[in-house]
This record gives sequence, C-alpha cells and structure tokens, in this order.
Amino acid sequence: MEYQLIAPSIPLNAEISAVERVLTNRGIDIHEIQHYLNTTDNDILNPNLIANIHEGAKMLIKHIAANNKVFVQVDSDCDGYTSAATLINYLNMLFPSFTQNNIIYRIHKGKEHGLIPSTIPADVKLVIAPDSSSNDYEQHKELYDKGIDVLVIDHHEADQISPHACIINNQLCDYPTKSLSGVGMVYKFCSYIDTLLNVDYAENFVDLVALGLIADMMDMRDFETKHITSLGLQNIRNPFFKAMVDKQAFSLKGENTPMGIAFFIAPYVNATIRMGTHPEKITLFESMLDFRGYERIPSTKRGGRGQMEMRVKQAVRNCTNVKNRQTKARDSALETIENIIAENNLLDNKILVVQLDESMAVEKTLTGLIANQLMAKYQRPVLLLNKVITDGVISWEGSGRGYDKSKFDNLREFLNDSNLVMYAEGHANALGVGIYHVQFDEFIDYSNKALELFDFTPCYKVDFIFNANNFNGKDILDIAELKSIWGQGIDEPYIAIEDIKISKNNITLMGLEKGKPTLRITLPNKTSLIKFKSSQEEYDSLCASECVTINVVGKCEANAYGGTVTPQIIVEDYEITQQLSYYF
Repeated sequence: MEYQLIAPSIPLNAEISAVERVLTNRGIDIHEIQHYLNTTDNDILNPNLIANIHEGAKMLIKHIAANNKVFVQVDSDCDGYTSAATLINYLNMLFPSFTQNNIIYRIHKGKEHGLIPSTIPADVKLVIAPDSSSNDYEQHKELYDKGIDVLVIDHHEADQISPHACIINNQLCDYPTKSLSGVGMVYKFCSYIDTLLNVDYAENFVDLVALGLIADMMDMRDFETKHITSLGLQNIRNPFFKAMVDKQAFSLKGENTPMGIAFFIAPYVNATIRMGTHPEKITLFESMLDFRGYERIPSTKRGGRGQMEMRVKQAVRNCTNVKNRQTKARDSALETIENIIAENNLLDNKILVVQLDESMAVEKTLTGLIANQLMAKYQRPVLLLNKVITDGVISWEGSGRGYDKSKFDNLREFLNDSNLVMYAEGHANALGVGIYHVQFDEFIDYSNKALELFDFTPCYKVDFIFNANNFNGKDILDIAELKSIWGQGIDEPYIAIEDIKISKNNITLMGLEKGKPTLRITLPNKTSLIKFKSSQEEYDSLCASECVTINVVGKCEANAYGGTVTPQIIVEDYEITQQLSYYF
C-alpha cells in the first residue's frame, strides 16, 4: 500500500484548520472557504450574461404566441431527461394549455444523441434541443431550409456557433460558470424568462436541476453550481425524484447529499435510459413531468393486469427492475471476459486490453460498467473493445477506464499522445475509445514500452498523515461534518494513520454471527477504526502476535451513539508494518 500527501508543501503543523487544508487541496482559495461553505442566492449569476439568451427567449415566446407546434428532443442521459423535463414543467406552469396541446417530445429509442430531422413532424415550427445538438450543423441547416426554427440549450463543446440555429451554450460564450450542464443551462433560460414576465417559477424545478448536475458529474467547485445543487437537494418535490429518494431512503441514510444521489439515484436513471425498453424510457421521462407523474395508467406489475397505478410508481419499479437486469447482464459478461483474460495472458500487458469479436460482443450500454469492474479487480487501466466493421474496415471500439488510485492519472491523454487511436473522448479516466485493427498490435507494443517501468500499485492521495498517538480526533469530526458537500471536484478525503499498535485489547470482531464481520480498532484518543467485510481469518492474523503495527488509509465519519459523538475512520486499506512478541 502506498499513500502520499496531496499538498506536501503545506506542513501538517501549519496554522490552518483541517477543513481549510481539505478545501485548499481541492482548489478553493483559503480566503473563500467560508464563502464556499455558505453560498447564497447572490452566487447565482444574472442569466443576461449568457450569449443569445434574449434571442432564444424571443424565439420561444414568438411561437407560443402564434400557437405553433413545438418539438422537444429528449437527449439520452439523465442530464438530457432532466433538461427536457425542467423546460416542459416550467412552460406548463406558465402556459398549461399550450404545453399540453402544442408541445411534442421525443425519446430516442437507443443511445442516440442530438437531432434526427426525419423524426420531426411536418407541422412543427420550432425545435428545441436541451442538452445536445450544438454541433449538429447539417441538421440545423436542413431544418432552417424547411422554415423551422431551432433553439439549442446546451453545455457541450463545439467548434463553432451554428449559423442556422439559436445556440445558448455556456461553453461558447463568456459566461463564467462552465460547470453548468444542460439542465443548468435550461434553468438559466427559464430564470431569464422569469425576469421578462416578472414571475419566479424556475425555482420550482431546481431539484431536477440538482439531479441532472450530479448525474452529469459537474464540477462542484464553482460557487453557482454548488449553490444550485444545494438548493435542489434541500427541497425535492419532483414526482419521480421524490419517489426515488423515498425508495432509496435506507441507502441514503435519510440525507440527500451529492454523493448519495450519485451512487443511489443516478445509476438507476442511467440504467433505464441505456437498457430499458422504449415504453420504460417513456414512463421514466413522463414521471418527471409534474402534470403526468401522478396520472394513473395501466399497471405492469406482475399479477396487476387490469389494474391501474400511478405512473411514478411504475417508473420507480421499472428503474429497479432494469438496474437488476443490467447488473445480471454485466456479471454474466464479466465471467466470460475474465476467462478470455486468463486464456490469452492479457495481464502480461501494462494496459489490460480485451478484444471481443462478434460472438462475444458486449452491448455498448455495458462496456463502461464492465471496464470499471475490471479496473477495480486488476488494478490497472482497462480498454474493453468490441469488433466493429465499417465499409470493410475493422476497428476495435468501446470503453476505457483509468486506474485512478495509481499515479497514472490520465488515460485519455496517454491514448491521444500515442497517435495510435481513432479517438479517445470523454473524461480523463472514463472515456470512449476506438483503435483501428491495423494499428492494434503497434498500440500494445507502444503502451508496454512506454509504461515498462510504471508501477500501478495503488497510491492513495491523502490530505493528512497522522501518527496514531498524537492526532486530534476533532479534526476527524470536522472533516466528517463536510459530508454534505462531497461531489465532483470536491472529493471526499482520505487520511493515513501510521504506527497503530494492535493487540487483543483494542481490536474486536463484530457481526460474525450475522454474516457481516466487521473489525473495530480503538485508538488511545478514543477514535475508532472500522473495517467492513472482514473475516475471522483477518482478525486472527492481526492477533497472531502479541502486538502488530499497521498503517491505515481511510475516510472520516462521526459515530453518534447513545447521545455521544465520537470520531471514526472507515478503513479503505491497511498494511502490516511490524509484528512483535511484546506490546509497549
């Protein structure tokens, strides 16, 4: 086990608090920390700062006034669904009759993105693309030539601003907050219309905005993004979001935090969008609409034929069922892939690259999930690639995952720098990858040579390295109190504690009889170390000598029991550094 300080240049005895150290390590200026922890509505910027927002509002209002048909394309991810739902909910609050009679929305049948002109009815006069289409230049022109206006409300990067559409995009103008996703830009657009009509309706949908921001992994270091997310999680009222939170109450532990939503809500939405049937996708989206979520529709529950149920109840059940189907399909494919890895000695390569021909191909919706599992198990970067033949040209395309616990921190950059890939697009360590067949062997040779001396041993980036005998438990409690802000860019911190001496007097194995063995180690300052998924064998190995010394890496928690709050570390990893025949 390896670990290193994120900011070794700051002495641990420096005159800054534990909270200040954690947040400065994440890029928050030390003079702005209290502001960051206590953002206000003043951190939500004026939507007038966004280019083309006035023109977009005029375009929309013109078509509403003319009672024209409006087409909304729902993009194929959680941000896309929440973007479209937020816009339609907002317009329904302003113009319910127009919204329910004149707005048509379309759900992609697969994992497509952007506009498909052939799917747009001939009588439509305005097309709106929330969270997509900034670079659909040909589609914009085709619609423009037919006399159809196009309004894009997006956050994706593009090479230029389309001359045939109204583009509202924070990446293509000087708007300061670049971390607002599609739904964030829709929220700003609705807020701007609020100012024109002297109403305050956009705030009613900030919970959906928070869900989309979290699911799209937006950087929570921006004050505006952080405040919008906080507002949304404080008042969850959307039919679907509220029902999912109720469903996942045990996992969320009664608290709606960005990390909780990212782990226990967003994956269910994404699973349904990726692997659900088209009717399941439609039910999911319509359950996000205030005027449809609580409607009663024919039940699809087993044994419920002929009965009626609320749409939102059906959507939540669908999400659970699809997520279970996804997990089952992932695990089945994973078993086959692990056999391929063993049979072909693929672990001999520095990057684990798995090629799947047509007979073994994995659905596109699963490659990222499986690559993530392989990365965690084998502790190295992974490429999981299906065979693709296009016009007789063979390529290998799929998902890449970097091993973020190693010092190798940017797989996308490594791939692009090789000049041997068709594309490597996405996040630094979670991306889509394509390699031409004719360059495949050369890429394997290149990566093996380039990484020949690289050690992928996990290296935890820690904010503190404490000694077991002289650290302050209050620091643990102060860090634990920040759990409501952990999110993208504000990662929950790891800490290391060294020279922990263990004997039978300060270690306990709990829950063995319930099949949930957990180790508890008590330190001199009453801080507890908790390691889940332990075993009798692990306990015995730590008690094999009179005294065992270990180093631990873990995360901070507060343990509230019997009215008393004590510091607690949830152990992520540990190493035995010494075994002695005596205790001192």
